[in-house]
Amino acid sequence: MRARQRGITLMGLIVGLFILVVLALFAMKVIPSYIEYATAKSAIDAIAREKPGATPAEVRNAFEARAAVDDIRVLRGTDLEIIREGGQTVIEFAYRKEVPLFTNVGLYIDYAASTRQ
Repeated sequence: MRARQRGITLMGLIVGLFILVVLALFAMKVIPSYIEYATAKSAIDAIAREKPGATPAEVRNAFEARAAVDDIRVLRGTDLEIIREGGQTVIEFAYRKEVPLFTNVGLYIDYAASTRQ
């Protein structure tokens, strides 16, 4: 009597690889956008930590300097919203990024960050 064989069929392998490739392509399109957001977020966090009582002009200049070094292109110093709250400087930003996926299909991602505790 022959034992029952176990394993994946060729069709199952092809479908699995197709799904894996689609997910990898999607990740390769989205991850750079998220990295740029995380870099901008860390920049405003560092500025708020280093200059707790700074004026809006000082915050914008400090962000422009960091953006030049860290290659942040989606935001400018003028895009930051700077608020004084309880003696602390709160820095916020929000923006929408369009990530083209293929042909006329894209993905909109809304990013927002704040140094508010």
